[in-house]
Amino acid sequence: METGYTIVVANRDALTGLCGANDANLGAIEEFLGAPVVTRGNELTVASSDPEICRKFQLLVDAVMTGSVCLQDSGELVSTVINSLKSDDPARFTEAYIQIPQAIRRVYPKSVRQAELMRALQNNEMVICQGPAGTGKTFIAVAYALKLLLSRQVRKIVVTRPVVEAGESLGFLPGDLEQKINPYLRPIRDAMDALLPPDVLRKIEDSSMLEVAPLAYMRGRSLNNAVVLLDEAQNTTTEQMKMFLTRLGENSRAIITGDTTQVDLPHRCESGLVSATRILSAIPEISIISLESSDVVRNPLVQKIVQAYEQIKQ
Repeated sequence: METGYTIVVANRDALTGLCGANDANLGAIEEFLGAPVVTRGNELTVASSDPEICRKFQLLVDAVMTGSVCLQDSGELVSTVINSLKSDDPARFTEAYIQIPQAIRRVYPKSVRQAELMRALQNNEMVICQGPAGTGKTFIAVAYALKLLLSRQVRKIVVTRPVVEAGESLGFLPGDLEQKINPYLRPIRDAMDALLPPDVLRKIEDSSMLEVAPLAYMRGRSLNNAVVLLDEAQNTTTEQMKMFLTRLGENSRAIITGDTTQVDLPHRCESGLVSATRILSAIPEISIISLESSDVVRNPLVQKIVQAYEQIKQ
């Protein structure tokens, strides 16, 4: 009979968080290790004597404990650690999480490049991130913006987006300005809904700490003490992107996200996101991150769809 490898977890709450509600995380751990995992008292045992499995088991438990596991965040943290172990870099993953004051949960990276994006946001005044749909770029950008706002490092979040897509202008839509722009900014609000309790989000909106505006309305402004989020940046022209980049004032940060495979501009017009990544690459204060189809974190089918379209281009 094969012996097991046992780890004693002194903190009972930490062990509960590691296993998850009703031991929900153990299934993912067992699938990763390829061996059953059982708990008894304050002990966690993998039913294998294979040295490689035991090494991974020890690294996984250590990394999750380093990540300050709690029951509410445990599923996402365990998933993050498992992905990090596949790349042999668990510490860089667990140290890159985003902790938002008053939030529902922490945000952990699910890939190496997501971890790079989170570290870039922590260390740079301006971050440009491009990648295909489903890679989490907008969600992570919103999470970090909320962290800056609710930890009082900035006074407000300014969200903007080019609103001319696929030939339809802003005036084509019914309603006043707010009603016109709401459909364009729905992904931003969805991310906020997923991260904050309704009362906290309502307080932010009621106190004017969240401003949304079409990109065209940025001209002539100087944005101070704010984090400015430009989403769907692939649909900016080079001139619009330059205008946006020069809006930053004192104590402000800019986060720019987009997908260069989904440009809706006329064919003869270069995307401002494409030109910005080329022109600004030599400036050390600006971090440019590229996510790939392997970073897709939505339904696994989305990753397959993105990869299929990439193969056509090749």
